[in-house]
Amino acid sequence: MYINCHTYYSLRYGTFSEIELLQLAIDNDIDSIALTDINNTSACMNFIQEAKKLNIKPVIGIDFRNGNKQQFVALAKSNAGFENINRYLSSFLESKTAIPEKPKQLEDVLIIYPFEKVLELNLNTFSENEFIGISIAEINKLRFSYVRKFEDKLVIQQQVTIRDKKDFNAHRLLRAIDNNTLLSKLPTSEECLQTDKIHSKSELKEYFKEFPSIISNTESLLQQCNVSFGFNDKRENQNKNLYLNSFEEDCKMLLDLCDEKIHERYKNPTQKVLDRLQKELKVIIDLKFVSFFLINYDIIQYAKRNNFFHVGRGSGANSIVAYIMGITDVDPVELDLYFERFINPFRASPPDFDIDFSWKDRNTVTQYIFDRFDHVALMATYVTFKYRAVVRELGKVFGLPKEEIDKLSKGTVEGQLDDVSKLVLKYGKLIEGFPNYVSVHSAGVLILDKPVHYYSATSLPPKDFPTVQFDMNIADDVGIFKFDILGQRGLAKIKDALEIIKENNPNAPEIDITDVERFKNDEKINNLLKTGGAIGAYYVESPAMRGLMQKLKTEDYIGLVAASSIVRPGVSGSGMKDEFIKRHRYPEKRKEAHPILLEIMPETYGVMVYQEDVMKVASKFADLTLSEADVLRRGMSGKSRSASEFKAVEDKFIANSRKKGHEDKLIFEIWNQIKSFAGYAFAKGHSASYAVESYQSLFLKCYYPIEFMVAVLNNGGGFYSAEHYIHEAKMCGAKIELPCINTSEHVNRVIGKTIYLGFGYLKSLEQLVIQRILNERQVFGEFKSLDDFMDRITISIEQITILIRINAFRFLLTPKTELLWKATFRLNATKQRQVQEQVQLFRVQNQDFTIPKLNSHWLENVYDEMELLDFTIHDYFSLVTEEFKSHIKAREMNLHVNKKVLLYGKLVTTRFNKTSQGKIMRLSTFIDQEGNYFDAVHFTDVVHQYPIVGMGIYGCYGEITDRFGFCSMNVIQSKKMSIAGDPRLGK
Repeated sequence: MYINCHTYYSLRYGTFSEIELLQLAIDNDIDSIALTDINNTSACMNFIQEAKKLNIKPVIGIDFRNGNKQQFVALAKSNAGFENINRYLSSFLESKTAIPEKPKQLEDVLIIYPFEKVLELNLNTFSENEFIGISIAEINKLRFSYVRKFEDKLVIQQQVTIRDKKDFNAHRLLRAIDNNTLLSKLPTSEECLQTDKIHSKSELKEYFKEFPSIISNTESLLQQCNVSFGFNDKRENQNKNLYLNSFEEDCKMLLDLCDEKIHERYKNPTQKVLDRLQKELKVIIDLKFVSFFLINYDIIQYAKRNNFFHVGRGSGANSIVAYIMGITDVDPVELDLYFERFINPFRASPPDFDIDFSWKDRNTVTQYIFDRFDHVALMATYVTFKYRAVVRELGKVFGLPKEEIDKLSKGTVEGQLDDVSKLVLKYGKLIEGFPNYVSVHSAGVLILDKPVHYYSATSLPPKDFPTVQFDMNIADDVGIFKFDILGQRGLAKIKDALEIIKENNPNAPEIDITDVERFKNDEKINNLLKTGGAIGAYYVESPAMRGLMQKLKTEDYIGLVAASSIVRPGVSGSGMKDEFIKRHRYPEKRKEAHPILLEIMPETYGVMVYQEDVMKVASKFADLTLSEADVLRRGMSGKSRSASEFKAVEDKFIANSRKKGHEDKLIFEIWNQIKSFAGYAFAKGHSASYAVESYQSLFLKCYYPIEFMVAVLNNGGGFYSAEHYIHEAKMCGAKIELPCINTSEHVNRVIGKTIYLGFGYLKSLEQLVIQRILNERQVFGEFKSLDDFMDRITISIEQITILIRINAFRFLLTPKTELLWKATFRLNATKQRQVQEQVQLFRVQNQDFTIPKLNSHWLENVYDEMELLDFTIHDYFSLVTEEFKSHIKAREMNLHVNKKVLLYGKLVTTRFNKTSQGKIMRLSTFIDQEGNYFDAVHFTDVVHQYPIVGMGIYGCYGEITDRFGFCSMNVIQSKKMSIAGDPRLGK
């Protein structure tokens, strides 16, 4: 009986979920109800799924509005009608144009005009599919309206947006947030009516008893609507099922590709390789996942044709077919990776490839996918209201002062709250978790068999690709599976480094960056791993990872793959990390492993390190098939779709273990290990994929360190700040130069061993000015003087001051103060910047002024750099004004184990962590005066007593500890050292 209902997917308008809407229907004896969110279809498919579980007939459609002005409601009679509605709405969302007052003819769609709209437009003729909606509040008006004569066109349109007064208040607050206005100034035209709520079926019929035809018309309308999708067990794969024209052609192409390319990966394939290949191909063909491999292959081939680097990771690295086709670069035979971790008969969904591209290339690859295939869209994700953010928004809506809003959002209000503050917190809790807006999934691309609008309307977010309005959870339920196309900076660093090397070292030998086997066996590269020299290398540069590799003495590919997994919370938190390190470093400790586990996992010394180890143990300890073992792994990682299926596998694990003669104590000890570990475990193939990329980065860091560090800086760095990567470049032998108008580019540039910082670091320098400088220099050559520069470049006094203060004219050997005066005289600081550029036929003779000698201090340069760049290239230790007490250097820590010493260090990075008791601790990394690193741990008793307050030089006094040959400090006291102030400010 209800044909116009909203959920909170009517963004910043509705006040409850689609599940709560269905509960409202049950509570009010309604057996058929229509979901019509405003310009949105996000909830439609889940609404259908959940309604059928509750034996309610679901009807779906869209409430078409411009702002809060309702134009009409469209209901889908069928799936084709839903597609037509979606396509029609998308045309307005994508073009960002207004929705007309009357729609075009839409097949299999019912159109309901609100009563007031009919009067406003003075509508007198209606198509077969057009109706007039009447609410309870409009019954009296209907009695005296010409509209009454259209008896067969009148239907009930009792809008449902709220449930009660509390919902209405929340609705008004959402509308005020959406309109960015005070609640007191919110126009009533922006609100729903307080009567826009549900009534029981009997009440509704009572209201309309004078007009029985309206009731029967409405019931008839709802009966005409039948939209259905298959969910869960009844779902079908909705992805593009054929790459070529038929399944047979697809199979032939897949088999031919494997035959052609196997010798590129295996010069002399063993029987083990051939057997594995045939086994995988049979499963892929039997489960009809052939097109999925071919589509991914197509995308990778496009990338290779355009010299775009990629990393194929995720569980796809467990497939020899993917390896042979070039989708991944990890040999699953070498690493003993289980194919069942990727595909098995228990898994109805297609396999999962995560394909990383450079962040610079990703959009181009995405555009190719849209151009190459017919039915493509990006996956959506919902950005929800977070509690602190919504409290801030509500504080503004209520007109609270900023100081009070800050306190409320941080939970630091002292004393009794006033009534308004109580309302802010009350409704903040209510609105928390509501969807705020639909955004784009970080990686998901949909390539479908049917048109995208069969499932959803689409919009054009900032990425400018059509994006559906549902997320991955409902997509998976209905059989839509995303292709993950991701962007990362590590690949861009590698690609840019190769280009920089070619430019800076034109005579260097050609680099084959794909020759990872050579890199894996290079002693110098492996030495970077075990000595902590991996700064800048993707995935292995964090303090935790570098420290772990030093403890493990990592010096090979297999060791790096293990370290990548051990560093994660699952292994670390379960205590298995330390056990693995012990057994790795001290072979005699391996005897402590349980013999059965050691036999199952000899490579990891009987310790579960990878997700695949869960499968190994389940298979070899409890005789589960690998497919059943994968169900176990997925269940423990929260990905199981069937609790009963998981419970059955758990029962079989225990029963089989007992049948094999294992004692219950051992069975449950291993079972509890699996439970504590599996949810956080890392796929071995995932680690291995990233390890390949790490070795490529490490090769460049080892043999072309300066060029590599420039590439790191030019791609936004990584774990550390730009200042720290500049320090690392210095440690690699680079000389650092500030931006120079005759040498620098927008990004950093290296000439020989000198790095010229880019203009892009000057945060207040306008892009237009940078472009003018670079264009002028490229066309007409270097600048000869300040006057020459100002003759050729249209620039304001504020902008040229930035360049002078950063010493970009230092080639003139003229003091900055003198240049500033000359520029001021020349431009006249009171004038606005020139807005028109004209070509000068005759150069004007500029007057030369004699400037008196002005004194300056070297510290002025330091503070200019700090202000303009956010860092200084000067030695920070030279700024300390306090006396350094007797102390040791980082390289001497191993000589003072278990002793209390003083170390001075410049803070590199710091973060809070929690102890096993849930208490706060801090982990910090510093560099000493010699540029060497040391790590420090601030336990709970010193975290607040001796806080770390921003970047600077700290004196750290504490006890040196040694864990497996890696030394760090347990801080007892720390102090931030005073530094010299800016002399211009009298400091």
